[in-house]
Amino acid sequence: MRKLIESTFVTLDGVIDEPHKWGSPYWDEEHGGYAAKLFADTDALLLGRVTYEAFAQSWPAMEAAGDETAVAMNALPKYVASRTLKETTWNASLIEGDVAEAVAKLKERPGKNILKYGTGELDRTLLEHGLVDEYHFWVFPVFAGGGQRIFDGFDTTHLNLIRTTRFASGIVVNVYEPKR
Repeated sequence: MRKLIESTFVTLDGVIDEPHKWGSPYWDEEHGGYAAKLFADTDALLLGRVTYEAFAQSWPAMEAAGDETAVAMNALPKYVASRTLKETTWNASLIEGDVAEAVAKLKERPGKNILKYGTGELDRTLLEHGLVDEYHFWVFPVFAGGGQRIFDGFDTTHLNLIRTTRFASGIVVNVYEPKR
């Protein structure tokens, strides 16, 4: 069975939104190498509407600018969970009906991992149904001072730390799996 892996950027004060504003000074070769490895073990993306819309605007433009990573990102099949989106572009399919059931079926298909970027409303459903196999929390050495915080309003959830990767830039990626 495929793994569903969530990869999320977070500040020291727990903020997850607008990582382009606070994260870019730390994006270097180590960061890129880790992201490339995670991406190489993936053959599909799962996205919520907000992340999907942001990515669908930026990644095609990066490919047009000659970014080779963008070529691979744009080619991957994407599955989008949304109650409001009516159609997709950017090589994506809308998940219709029960999201938890659809994601469970995606995980049963043969293939590599399914990668989910961003943290938001979709996570509540995934967490409630035990569908995320690994969380990769990229903790950046910065305080945002305000913004959407990771898992605000979620129930207490216990995780097992399975590994930590530390970059010279100060980013620490903590990889967790749910306690079962």
